Amino acid sequence: MPDIQALVSDLASKLRKRRVQGSYETARLTAELLCAVILQHKEPTTNGAASLIEAVRRVGEQLIAANPVELAVGNIVRHVLHIIREEDLSPLTDIVGELKLSAEDDVEDIAEDENSQKSSATTDGCLLKPPLLLAVFEHLPDSATACQTFSSENIFAGKGKKLKSELIKAVNELIEDINTCREGIAEQAMELIHQNEVILTLGHSKFVKEFLCAAKEKKRSFEVFIADGAPKFEGHILAKELDKKGLKAIVITDSAVFAMISRVNMVIVGVHAVMANGGVIAPAGLHVLALAAKKHDVPFVVVASTHELCSLYPHNLEVLLNEMRCPSELLNFEEFSDCIDYGIASSSSLLHVVNPAFDYVPPELISLFVTDIGGYSPSYIYRLIADYYSSEDLPPQQKPAS
Repeated sequence: MPDIQALVSDLASKLRKRRVQGSYETARLTAELLCAVILQHKEPTTNGAASLIEAVRRVGEQLIAANPVELAVGNIVRHVLHIIREEDLSPLTDIVGELKLSAEDDVEDIAEDENSQKSSATTDGCLLKPPLLLAVFEHLPDSATACQTFSSENIFAGKGKKLKSELIKAVNELIEDINTCREGIAEQAMELIHQNEVILTLGHSKFVKEFLCAAKEKKRSFEVFIADGAPKFEGHILAKELDKKGLKAIVITDSAVFAMISRVNMVIVGVHAVMANGGVIAPAGLHVLALAAKKHDVPFVVVASTHELCSLYPHNLEVLLNEMRCPSELLNFEEFSDCIDYGIASSSSLLHVVNPAFDYVPPELISLFVTDIGGYSPSYIYRLIADYYSSEDLPPQQKPAS
């Protein structure tokens, strides 16, 4: 088997050098790595779950530190930690359920005996007397025997191997969910996109592409306006892909969204991450598009997978909301070499280039989230977060008060 630390270092290096980017790819690779970590983890004789949680957390810290902007890495790490905690508690939950059923059976047996005695006494014409308390306790198992039966050694005997197998199964299901998330989102296209509508999007999102193509395959006829997504102009890529699928695509500049929004029936966009408050971190330029949609009462729909649900809030110190990309995407170095700021201390006027990668769009500008498990309003996102993550893995300022 390959060395785990070598695999961790390799993925961390790819994240640091931006060879792996995007929530889908980073989530998939992180989940596959954590599955290998669980598979090769050597559990101690006691408290194996705590040891595994610590091992996963250490790996997660290395990956997150390599590229804090890729929030999907932390999402997968926290979700796997949640899976470990849930699987660790499941044997105890089963035992409590068995004890409850056993106690209910004992009560029913006692009631049946009492009814039998009452019936017999009535038949014989004898006076009825309440059963003695001692008789009730005679039906219960001996306390020493019960303690021995449900001792911690018996409860968790063989738990280590079962826990690991259940965890590997659960993480493999998580990987499968990541691989099929686009299909889950695309299945809901028919409910939102109707005949002869005009859709507006920005840049290039594979989730949006699959969503639009799914509606086209169901014989829906509609137009798509695509804001080009400068400075990388990724909207051009989406326009070519939609054209190959037979969809009518019209490319517009990012600055023209306010001019064109009155002709649009719906805005559909992909995002980088969905925050715990229902806001999103999205490609630069999307905030302006959201404001235009709000101004003209156009529904603003976000398509996102569950692995993009982040348990952090925008104000958390752990969240790096933005990063500055290379100035060469905006300006040609050869043409502006005499005035671009290279960090050299000088009193002369220098040209500074700022090229942010992301925008933050607050929840009040978002109409609907379409995920691979259904559609939700921004106000419901916190419930999904509670289902996918454990409070123990949240930052201190987000943990519920005890």
